[in-house]
Amino acid sequence: MNDTAPTPVPSPAAAETLSGGPGAVAATPATPTGRARRRPGGAWLATLPLFAFFLVGFGLPALAIVLGAFTTSSDAPDGGGAFTTANLTHSLQGAYATSLWGSVKLSALTALIGTALGLPLAQAVVTSRFRALREVVLAGSGVLANFGGVPLAFMFVATLGNSGEVTKQFSLTSHGWSLYTFTGLSVVYLYFLIPLMILTITPALDGLRVQWREAAANNGATTVQYWRHVALPILLPSLLGGFVLLFGSAFAAYATADAMVGSSIPLVSLQIADALSGNVLVGQGNVAMALGLDMIVVACLVMAVYLPLQRRSAKWLS
Repeated sequence: MNDTAPTPVPSPAAAETLSGGPGAVAATPATPTGRARRRPGGAWLATLPLFAFFLVGFGLPALAIVLGAFTTSSDAPDGGGAFTTANLTHSLQGAYATSLWGSVKLSALTALIGTALGLPLAQAVVTSRFRALREVVLAGSGVLANFGGVPLAFMFVATLGNSGEVTKQFSLTSHGWSLYTFTGLSVVYLYFLIPLMILTITPALDGLRVQWREAAANNGATTVQYWRHVALPILLPSLLGGFVLLFGSAFAAYATADAMVGSSIPLVSLQIADALSGNVLVGQGNVAMALGLDMIVVACLVMAVYLPLQRRSAKWLS
């Protein structure tokens, strides 16, 4: 018995088409046309403006900071420009070290509170059935996250200052409240850090799949257990990423603190401005470069913790 299937015989019309007769359709070429071909260097050429902007905006200033941190000032007895490590030594001593530690404390505290408050607010927006609420909150967060400097300081001084409307209305001064303290400055920073956290964590919350919650509920897990064992471990790298972003924003903030508290609270950004302008000591410009290098090192250390965890969470949220 022959199990081989019979070979189908094409119809006359099909045979005529295949043989190139009337009605034949030309075969599509396998190789791409010249227009569809991609040039190997085309993509790199498109990124040249971005690399040029990065080099001018970040690379050259960073190089100037490093060189200035390890050279003597121009008003030194030898004319300046000589290699030295005294600038870095001074930046880690006395008032400079106090300001660096004050900035780290303020940034870490406000970033932690902003992360803790921004997560539930963003979750409420993501799970809301009202699309208009989501759009309004995200649009408002985008505006508030970029609202800072002298206008922000003036708004809080007029509202919560010693003679502010809210302060007088509720007699906050008699209860020990003062805007011009570490606590008051922290409240001001949270005004733009919490909206920034909402914008940062919302895409990660959108990446949580409904099937994960349903699977946890089918196995008898409560809402608290779901967040503790499923959602938070997945969101942890994104939360740390938001914390890093908030930390960097608070760490580099200058205009708001300068307009509101001046030098009453030691911050490294204010010390850099004083050193560059010579308000305290003359010829401390290179010490300011060393303080800037200290800030870069702190930021790199924080990023070193965040990047490995971000790669891990990308596998779950993709």
